[in-house]
Order: sequence, then structure tokens, then C-alpha cells
Amino acid sequence: MGSKDPQLGLVQLTDRSYGYLQEDKGLGWSNAGLIAGKKEALLIDTLFDLALTKKMLDAIAETVGKPIKRVVNTHHNGDHFWGNQLVADAEIIAHRMFRSEMMHMTPEVSQAMKTAPADTPAVALLQKALAPFDFSGIELTPPTLLFDSHLTLYIDDLPVELIHVGPAHTSTDVIVFFPEEKVLYAGDIVFRRCTPIGWEGTFHHWTVALDRIAQLGPETIVPGHGPVCGLEGATEMRAYLQYVYKEARVCFEREMTEKEAARRIDPGPYAEWTEPERIIFNVARAYREFRGEPHDKPADFFEMAEVMAEIRRAHSAREMQ
Repeated sequence: MGSKDPQLGLVQLTDRSYGYLQEDKGLGWSNAGLIAGKKEALLIDTLFDLALTKKMLDAIAETVGKPIKRVVNTHHNGDHFWGNQLVADAEIIAHRMFRSEMMHMTPEVSQAMKTAPADTPAVALLQKALAPFDFSGIELTPPTLLFDSHLTLYIDDLPVELIHVGPAHTSTDVIVFFPEEKVLYAGDIVFRRCTPIGWEGTFHHWTVALDRIAQLGPETIVPGHGPVCGLEGATEMRAYLQYVYKEARVCFEREMTEKEAARRIDPGPYAEWTEPERIIFNVARAYREFRGEPHDKPADFFEMAEVMAEIRRAHSAREMQ
């Protein structure tokens, strides 16, 4: 499934399953999902700000008309849960580590970033990415039910499987599988036709998470970003990770810096994916592994953003030649 011009907004995928799809315009433009029963609905993720989340909830109310009784947050990045306060009456479910991890970045910091002096390319790049969003008025609303490795919910006596697969993209990654209709909500374990970005974990864990998706055998996958797909989305993500890991190893053995490696590696078959400059995050992850550093060693986001800005400028310059 999926095309270059995917449907956007609330899209019905099967009898009970929906995706809420946003155009992939970069940082923060995430997808969500819904499984509707006869009397209630299960929401998978909220969105980056209150206005976007309200728009989604209005579409669900108009089209589906079932009250949202439960919400699953697939991980603790703001674009997947900062709209939680608008569904605060529901039971909100996430991985055990979510409540502590969610404090590492707050809406207040992101809002302040929008008006900070744009005195470096990194800040200018982040401000451009954050400009469409309004983080004012957001109150962090944490999950009320936490689980460790696996939790089964029921919609109309049909199981919905919640499986923790982190640390991969983040430490709290959860995939949501509805076996009855073979629909899987992947969160940011799958980026579709856009360069992935990751914060904690290893290439191995992320690959194992993608292998787990393949084992489940879904026919439809709602990725965290990008258009709906089938298993090919998970397969391509796995191949991308393997490609970058292999190329980064060559650069590491040649004693290149992470920045040099990110600029040197040819995106190859993934050249058409959006946000190619995000490769610096993937290279940095590989280098942490090569050096034997902890999987959750904090990344310097501003340093990464500086490299992203340089790669983007170089790419733009080549296009103008």
C-alpha cells in the first residue's frame, strides 16, 4: 500500500482500523491510528500540539463517532503524545519507562526555542522545523497504565497486542498489532520514505524490532512518519539500517569523524528519501556501538543539527550547479 500522493487525514484501512496520516514535512509531522469497536475506540498516539490533535479528534468524532476510552502512546517523543491532555479522560497506556523519559524534552523548551536568537545554523534549522507548531498551553499528560514487555487489550472481544520493542528508536518503543485485521501501528520503528532518526538503542535492537514486525505478518503498517505501507516498509527500513551501519563501519575504521562520515556516505538507493541530512544521527549511533559506549548515551542534538545544516547547505549548493 502507499503511493507518492497518499491519502491524508483520517483514512479507513479495514472494517475497524484507521490511520490518521499527516504529510511528511519533517520534524514533528507524525501519524496516529484508531481501532474502533462497537461501543468504544482505541487511539494510538496523539500529535505534536493541541491544534493538530483537536483536528484529529474532531475528524474521529465526525467519522467514527465512538468515544475514545483508551490511548496507547508508542513512545515518549512529543510528536506522539503532547496532545494527550485532550484525551485525559481515557486510560493512557505506555511502556514502564515512559513517565521518566518524557521529561527529557518539554513543550516549554520547544516553545522557547522558536523565539531564541537564531545565531547559529543549528538554531535556525530547528526554528524552521518548529515554526508550524504551537506548544503553548500544553500540559504534559502521562500514561496512567504502564507495562513492561507485552500487554493484550480487547476490542469487541478481539485481541490487540501491545509489544515493547525498545530500545530501538527510543527506549520506550511499543508496536500495536491488531491480528484480526492484520494491521500494525509501528510508531517510529518504521519511517516510510523518510530518513529515520533515533535517540537511544542500537542497530541490533532496531533490526530485531523490524524482524518482530515481519514475524507478526501484518498486511498493513501505519508508520510513525510517511505513507501507509505493507511489509515492504519494514523491509526497506531494515535494509537502510544495515546499509548505514556497514558504510559507517568503513568510515570508522578509516578514522573519520562522525561528521566526515555523515558527509561522505552516499545515500545510494535511499537518495530520494526526505531529510537525508538526518544520517548524522544514524552514523553517531553506529559510532557509539563501535566504541562500546552505552546505548543511551545522550546525543548532543545541537551539534547534530549543526551537521544537518551543513549537509543540507551542501546538498542545496550541488542542486544549484
